[in-house]
Amino acid sequence: MFKKILIANRGEIACRVIKSARKMGIKTVAVYSDADRHALHVKMADEAVHIGPPPANQSYIVIDKIMDAIRQTGAEAAHPGYGFLSENMKFAEALEKEGVVFVGPPSPAIEAMGDKITSKKIAMEAGVSTVPGYMGLIADAEEAVKISREIGYPVMIKASAGGGGKGMRIAWNDVEAAEGFQSSKNEAASSFGDDRIFIEKFVTQPRHIEIQVLADKHGNCVYLHERECSIQRRNQKVIEEAPSPFLDPETRKAMGEQACALAKAVGYTSAGTVEFIVDGEKNFYFLEMNTRLQVEHPVTELITGVDLVEQMIRVAAGEKLPFAQKDLKINGWAIESRLYAEDPYRNFLPSIGRLTRYRPPVEAVGDKAIVRNDTGVYEGGEISMYYDPMIAKLCTWAPDRAGAIEAMRVALDAFEVEGIGHNLPFCSAVMDHPRFIEGAITTAFIAEEFPEGFNGVVLGEGRLRMVAAAAAAMNRVAEIRRTRITGRLGNHERHVGDDWVVALQGEEIAVKIDADRDGATVRFADGTAHRVTSDWTPGQSLARLEVDGAAVVLKVDKIPGGFRIRTRGADLKVYVRTPRQAELARLMPEKLPPDTSKYLLCPMPGLVVKISVEEGQEVQEGQALATVEAMKMENILRAEKKGVVKKISAQAGASLKVDDVIMEFE
Repeated sequence: MFKKILIANRGEIACRVIKSARKMGIKTVAVYSDADRHALHVKMADEAVHIGPPPANQSYIVIDKIMDAIRQTGAEAAHPGYGFLSENMKFAEALEKEGVVFVGPPSPAIEAMGDKITSKKIAMEAGVSTVPGYMGLIADAEEAVKISREIGYPVMIKASAGGGGKGMRIAWNDVEAAEGFQSSKNEAASSFGDDRIFIEKFVTQPRHIEIQVLADKHGNCVYLHERECSIQRRNQKVIEEAPSPFLDPETRKAMGEQACALAKAVGYTSAGTVEFIVDGEKNFYFLEMNTRLQVEHPVTELITGVDLVEQMIRVAAGEKLPFAQKDLKINGWAIESRLYAEDPYRNFLPSIGRLTRYRPPVEAVGDKAIVRNDTGVYEGGEISMYYDPMIAKLCTWAPDRAGAIEAMRVALDAFEVEGIGHNLPFCSAVMDHPRFIEGAITTAFIAEEFPEGFNGVVLGEGRLRMVAAAAAAMNRVAEIRRTRITGRLGNHERHVGDDWVVALQGEEIAVKIDADRDGATVRFADGTAHRVTSDWTPGQSLARLEVDGAAVVLKVDKIPGGFRIRTRGADLKVYVRTPRQAELARLMPEKLPPDTSKYLLCPMPGLVVKISVEEGQEVQEGQALATVEAMKMENILRAEKKGVVKKISAQAGASLKVDDVIMEFE
């Protein structure tokens, strides 16, 4: 077995590899850029080597710098994680030439399967059903439009060397095909150093289901069942689960055997994933093979008990797989929510900055539930503009799907993140969505269920009353504490009343509180009541309560006259007032936000790539106005309505903050 491994990556996956290596008694070497000098993976590793400036194309994907780090430290093997150099044949060859083991597949397999065009040709030759498309290289946008017409809209424009949603666009017409081709080409060049593009038919109403395979150097190959990855936004996975709620045992077996046959056809070893599109009739089509560890590998680990990182290392060291296909059973259900540094209230645009609070739920392992959080950040750390926006993967396991969903709901409620925009509220909204609960999902789920974007969750009446009762009980605790101030004048003791009015989500609810040593009974005007118990004290940002015996977790911040409460994807201002205060509050005028309708504001911190219009130009609704790049993704900003450009305040190459003015309209 190896004594020392270098991890050619950063962030969450570097930390994940370090954990398995440490468990195996293997020393680890981290590499880091200027931006990651104080990163968690650097702190966790036994050694760390600086490899350059923040941009990945000057540090993490420069093969020579990684090789220098290997020579400096004497590492015997290198684990590439995912992204960066993980599917780079030249990196695998450079390691082989140096006598260093690549913890991954052989370079010919990377070449054959890592390239989407080549892999589709091999799959077709092997008799695997594939999605209709154009496998040749495409010269320019004009040719892209011609090919798209021949295939028939909608089409998927994809980077040949892409992954993680980078270099990928869906086009529904000629204009989108031309624009999408150029943006995909630009993103592919900057992210992967390879700007080749191909186009295929976009299958509507599909499910994205992938098979995890694991093969050793002795001819053994197994599949570790499937993962359902259909909850995607902009082709980027958000929620994954294992197994799929859609597949039957026969389809699962057929997909698994086909995935293994494909792996064997290219001499594949190590962990890999064969991705399929599955239609409503359970017909499946080969999509691509990822010749690396997948981001969502933890859900497979949770239902099989197999440490995939450990097995990758053991296979690289020449060991045989310790199990056969018959040994790999499905145990329970697992769900993963990806925590992204993206603001759901700004159409999920990237958000960067310092994590002023980062407190994940407590990780726990039990017979009825498991909570696991794979992360690469810490409280006080900074989310950089240079890298992928994913900062953690929250996973839960339970004996069945309903239990895994409920465990995820509670874990999301208990996850505290402040300082940046993040998608925790959106993940919570998905967990409570009827279609997700039923398992009736496709890759179009987010587009169909959130067509206007995400504007928070409106709580149902039952949950709303639980929150109102909890807020009333917490307010009473805070009021009693305020009566105990020292140094008061004699005969000026303030008594806390029993009658209150709770205002939240546009409603006013009159309540009466009967308190005792063990908690409080909150009675509503209609005669119903909720029993609230908790050890919460004023100032705590997380309140764990029981309402009628059910566990309720609330994120709590004090605001004048009440609390800001976040739970189940809702972000509420909850005011708890005396009846007289509530009467006066109704007379207060509502403060309206400023009118910014005549401005194009930068929606996220980023770099202006292109200004597409000129001053004095008339623009139409939906017309491209500017392109802003952030976190390796190009974002095209479009006109919301017809107008005339009055003034352009930003030029290409400018670095902008959130809400900086890009242009003004007449």
